[in-house]
Amino acid sequence: MPDQIATELGWEVGADGVAWLTLNRPAAGNAITGDQRETLIALLGEASADQDIRVVVLTAAGQRHFCTGADLSGSPGGSAGAPPGSVARAVANGSQRLISAVLDCEKPVIAAVNGTAAGIGCHLAFACDLVLAAESAKFVEVFVRRGLVVDGAGAYLLTRLVGPQRAKELIFFGDDLPAADALRLGLVNRVVADGKVAETAADWAARLAAGPTVALSLGKRLVNRALDGDRATSFAEEAMAAELNMTSADGQEGLRAFAERRPPVFRGR
Repeated sequence: MPDQIATELGWEVGADGVAWLTLNRPAAGNAITGDQRETLIALLGEASADQDIRVVVLTAAGQRHFCTGADLSGSPGGSAGAPPGSVARAVANGSQRLISAVLDCEKPVIAAVNGTAAGIGCHLAFACDLVLAAESAKFVEVFVRRGLVVDGAGAYLLTRLVGPQRAKELIFFGDDLPAADALRLGLVNRVVADGKVAETAADWAARLAAGPTVALSLGKRLVNRALDGDRATSFAEEAMAAELNMTSADGQEGLRAFAERRPPVFRGR
């Protein structure tokens, strides 16, 4: 990746199969630029294709901000006079593609939220498979404060995670949501002490990296699609996932280990 993007977006893959993806613009609240967004999308696609990557941890530098949204510093103050459809295309080709990249990544993605997540920063965290948050972290659906309609898949994600009534409350008021309240609503999996987010994420990532990668990938797909289809479709996809998993090396290893009464050793294949 270009030098500037490499400086602003950390990417490190360990020998254990854990890829650390770090937003690194703390002075700018870790707001995401257009170039960063495209690199994030590409790296998540790379993680899907690389058999040596077994889990992704998405976090940020500093202690104040996880991600304060899209970096609009180079954008015009309004869209008056813009060609019809240009805003819709910008959303579809920008923030929605980023959220889709997280949802569609074939490896588990853990969000390690070290500070404030606002706007698309909230949705970037909520799209992840597991969410850890520091005690001081907060989530802010900031759009309404700017007179904007929620975008970046916010309505899609929030409705599925907390239901329509709670989703509307968050979107309509845009109030700060402390990590403890986000935990109560089911938006995060665990709240940990400040300074312990990375450590806990590393522990969770190690457990996932040692697991059956194909089974985890298929399980992620089934859960993500469960609310979008009918029962017959979900049941059929589950059966097919089981069929596919049994052709994987890890699926066979799990059965052998069970029969031999020993712990399985999964290779991510």
